Amino acid sequence: MQDTIDTQASFAVSDTGFYGRFGGAFIPEMLYPNVEELRQNYLSIIADPSFQAEFWQLLEDYVGRPTPLFLAKRLSAKKGATIYLKREDLCHTGAHKVNNTIGQILVAQRLGKKRIVAETGAGQHGVATATVCALMGLECIVYMGAIDMERQKPNVDRMRMLGATVVPAKSGSQTLKDATNEAMRHWINNPVDTHYIIGSVVGPHPYPDMVARFQSVISQEVRQQLLAKTGRENPDYMVACVGGGSNAAGAFFHFLHEPSVRLVAAEAAGMGVSSGHSAATTALGKPGVLHGSRTILMQTDDGQVTEPYSISAGLDYPGIGPLHAHLFDSGRGDFYAITDDEALAAGFELSKLEGIIPALETAHALAALDKMSLKADDVVVVCLSGRGDKDLSTYSKHL
Repeated sequence: MQDTIDTQASFAVSDTGFYGRFGGAFIPEMLYPNVEELRQNYLSIIADPSFQAEFWQLLEDYVGRPTPLFLAKRLSAKKGATIYLKREDLCHTGAHKVNNTIGQILVAQRLGKKRIVAETGAGQHGVATATVCALMGLECIVYMGAIDMERQKPNVDRMRMLGATVVPAKSGSQTLKDATNEAMRHWINNPVDTHYIIGSVVGPHPYPDMVARFQSVISQEVRQQLLAKTGRENPDYMVACVGGGSNAAGAFFHFLHEPSVRLVAAEAAGMGVSSGHSAATTALGKPGVLHGSRTILMQTDDGQVTEPYSISAGLDYPGIGPLHAHLFDSGRGDFYAITDDEALAAGFELSKLEGIIPALETAHALAALDKMSLKADDVVVVCLSGRGDKDLSTYSKHL
């Protein structure tokens, strides 16, 4: 964890797609037309009043927003602070991912695209993509690591039921990184009629910024809801798990330039930071380029990407989004590494204290509460990014 904060740092993306020294678009020439078309058009499309009207209407009527901000009284009593849960698990499809897929499919339609390709780790982004493709009548191809397809089978079944073609990625570690590689290859080969919906704040500019904008509804609602409940817009802490970091980017977005709000990111330490089986990027990584952007990633001395590991398929990623790399680098964010065992314990704890079974990804954020120095008058918001149905087979092994 960094001790010093660069108070002059801006946390908004630059015109060239950088957050501090991280970001950009480091892409092969064959991808350039696809990415450039998106970069030149995404801001004007999003700003268009007809886009805004359709986006917000779908978030309200289809996704079920605003999602509740729930005062977790028994959890608060145990942790010694006032803790609210931002209930993204109550979104249609069971996680925050659909906020972004709604936005991106509306962009794709306005660019005249007829096919959608996506990658998925836990399957939540795949389900959210298949969902909006069914809603809009677009063809959907989802790449998913072969190992992830086994451990998240309910989500594979959901995607297929929604009409998507699910393609196993059998290279490398057969997880999220490899699914992303395969999806990018598919997009290179189908540049004219296909849009690639990236599910996190990763990839080449403009993806990290575009995804963060669509997810920023999370912190926008938190401010309004907290004001109504407590008379103050800003919590003392905003807590979220980070793999690529889309739920965290959305939860942090409207607090980035509010230094009184500490931004807390929980990464997956797997079997332990030094175990060789981990995905704690900020603890283990160094600057490099991954999937089209300069960020912090886990790599060998000669620059080969290290295989990540986490009990949670959604955090099993060797990098983080460039915004989060900048938050870490500048000291604006507090990063904690959470082990599998700590996450499991936190997942069981919330289930028994509040009657809410969280996704294993989300459980990492809940586990960070025990590592923070909380005071009795602190107001903490935890982004409850997803529900735990998809993880019941993993939880049940530890019952």
